[in-house]
Amino acid sequence: MRTPSYWFTDPDKPNWRARLLAPFGWVYGFGTARRVAHADTAYRASVPVVCVGNINAGGTGKTPTTIALAQRLIAQGKAVHIVSRGHRGSEEGPLLVEERQHGAALVGDEPLLMAAFAPTWIARDRVKGVQAAEAAGAEIILMDDGFQNPSVHKTLSIVVVDAVKGFGNARCIPAGPLREPVSAGMKRADILLTIGHARAQGLFKQRWSDEINCPHATGRLEPLQTGMDWQGMDVLAFAGIGLPEKFFATVRDLGANLLRAEALADHQPLTDALMKRLEVEAAALGAQLVTTEKDAVRLPDSFRRRVLTVPVRLELEDWSAVDAKLARILAG
Repeated sequence: MRTPSYWFTDPDKPNWRARLLAPFGWVYGFGTARRVAHADTAYRASVPVVCVGNINAGGTGKTPTTIALAQRLIAQGKAVHIVSRGHRGSEEGPLLVEERQHGAALVGDEPLLMAAFAPTWIARDRVKGVQAAEAAGAEIILMDDGFQNPSVHKTLSIVVVDAVKGFGNARCIPAGPLREPVSAGMKRADILLTIGHARAQGLFKQRWSDEINCPHATGRLEPLQTGMDWQGMDVLAFAGIGLPEKFFATVRDLGANLLRAEALADHQPLTDALMKRLEVEAAALGAQLVTTEKDAVRLPDSFRRRVLTVPVRLELEDWSAVDAKLARILAG
C-alpha cells in the first residue's frame, strides 16, 4: 500500500478526503481503544519485553531501531531475542529465522534482516513467539511492532515516529495515518523516539510538543560506511519501504546522481519480471541499480550481485534516556 498524500496535510486544515473519511477514522480509533483495553489479561513473560512500535501505520523506522537496541544490549552481554509477526503470507510460526536457509517470502523481509543481528522469531501469535524466545534462553525480548496488540505485557514501550512526517494530519485510518489518536498512544508510551535531521526534529517539537508526556529521544539514520564512493554515480534507485522518499533523499545526500526513483509498495515482491524491467531502464539511462537493505533480501538470486545496497544504521543524539529505562527493567 502506498501512503495517501492527504494523510500528511496540515492537521488544522484537513484535506477534503480526510474530512469525508473522518467518521471511519473514529470507528477505527474506537476499535483500537477497545482492543488495547484488554491489556490486563496480557501474557507476562519471565524476562523483560521491549516493544518497538508506532502510532503511525508503517514507515517510521522500527526495524533500524530494533537493530540498534539489539546491538547495544548485546554489547552489554545480554542474550537478546527479537520477536516479529512477519507479514501477510509469511510462515505462521513460531519459527526461528535462519538467514541462510529461509527466504523473505517465507519469513518476511524485516525478520530476515534482523536475524543477522540477533536470534529472531516470527509468530502470528505473539504470545507463542515470546514463549519460544523465553524457552530458547532470551534474557530480554525486543518485540518488533505490536504496540496496539494487548496479548503480551510490555515492560517498556518505545514509540517511533518519522520527524518529517510527524503524526500527519492527526487522524486515524483511513482519514489519516494513525492507528489510534496521538493522545491515547502517548499515554502508554515510555519513550518517544523521533528519527530525522535537525530541522525536522525542530519542526516536530514545535508542532507536537504538547502531546509529548514521556522522555523524548532523537536520532537519525546514517548510511553505513562501506567504502563505496557514491559521488557522481548515475543511479536508478528503487525502494519498497513505508516511505520510499526517505531512501531516495539518502541516495542524493551520498552524492549520487539519481536519474530515476521507483517507489514500490511496502514489502512488494521483487519478481524476475519487475527486476528485468528495472534493469532494462537502468541500462538505457547508463545507471546502476540501487536499493535498500530491506529490499535487498527480497531480490531474486540472479540479481543480488547486480544491485548495490545502501545500508543505514540508527544513530541516537543521546542514549541516556533509553539506557536509563533499559537499566531499570533489566535490574528487575
